[in-house]
Amino acid sequence: MSEQSGQSEPSGPREPSGQSEAKGGRSAQLKHTGLRSGWTTGACATAATTAAYTALLTGDFPDPVTITLPKGQTPAFALAAEERTDTYAMAGIVKDAGDDPDVTHGALVRSTVRRLPPGAGVVFKAGPGVGTVTRPGLPLDVGEPAINPVPRQMMRDHVAQVAERAGTTPDVEITLSVDHGEEIARSTWNPRLGILGGLSVLGTTGIVVPYSCSAWIDSIRRGVDVARAAGRTHVAGCTGSTSEKTVVAEHGLPEDALLDMGDFAGAVLKYVRRHPVDRLTICGGFAKLSKLAAGHLDLHSARSQVDKGFLAELARAGGASDALASEVAGANTGLEALRLCEAAGVPLGDLVATTARDEALAVLRGAPVAVDVICIDRAGTVVGRSAASPH
Repeated sequence: MSEQSGQSEPSGPREPSGQSEAKGGRSAQLKHTGLRSGWTTGACATAATTAAYTALLTGDFPDPVTITLPKGQTPAFALAAEERTDTYAMAGIVKDAGDDPDVTHGALVRSTVRRLPPGAGVVFKAGPGVGTVTRPGLPLDVGEPAINPVPRQMMRDHVAQVAERAGTTPDVEITLSVDHGEEIARSTWNPRLGILGGLSVLGTTGIVVPYSCSAWIDSIRRGVDVARAAGRTHVAGCTGSTSEKTVVAEHGLPEDALLDMGDFAGAVLKYVRRHPVDRLTICGGFAKLSKLAAGHLDLHSARSQVDKGFLAELARAGGASDALASEVAGANTGLEALRLCEAAGVPLGDLVATTARDEALAVLRGAPVAVDVICIDRAGTVVGRSAASPH
């Protein structure tokens, strides 16, 4: 359910989009990084709901509107849209994701609030641009609007506070919508997870931390949950779209068994360790998976590098001469090291795949999961593979 896109190869965190700062809550400057934090869709929806419900009861929209986040922060949000009639009030806030490369940055999040009879409670509905859950395995029932539990609770809490101040009961219907949300959602995991019609309303703290990639990792976990709920016994962690195509060609896996793991091999392995499936295939570029073979669980180039000395030792173990091992150690890229070994008949691709499989098994710590690894080049050609480990 990530609000980040991850469909191209190679994968991993993107650079900021360069969009101008949106109106809304003022983002905080992160210490030591120089990057601005931002606000989740759930925080924006809570602020919009608070403003709309206040206007419905009092006739006036608070602008800016201040909310309290789960950890006690109290950001203020400027309204970008407002509308009130005798039966409903609507407020809209433009999401500011700070300096995070979030595809929902700049999206207009609207909340339309209507009164319900006493005792009805708070009812959530999906408006245009907000998705609906169509598959089991998510923390919401099938048929529910894709508004996650923490944002729901935030909105309930703020509605209760507004109702108490007005001396009434917190019985309302909240319809959330996101302008152009259905189009934006095509760049997220939502269609694969069975969330159709738009975006998810996400957030556990209300704050977006730039490059924390928490949304992406959460999407990996939800992908495993959905696959298990659908009865899939074989899933694949892929570094991007090219490796996904390779896995489909090799194993015929359906879309809901494919995990867009990007650079987060560790996130896949640790979650599958706690929520096992019978078989896990890991597929990605040779250079990325050489980093997994060397013991790295975060494969992003900013946090791990291809170790040509390590590749040289693998090549030597696979029969490479001292001269070839020296060439491998001095290669400019992992791909050059691979080609040197291929020309000499040394199966470096298979050695990397097998060693990466063994590293994955070490992270799984005996979980009942069979693992195999496939290495590809940029064209999608398989350049190395391991045997599947015993279940």
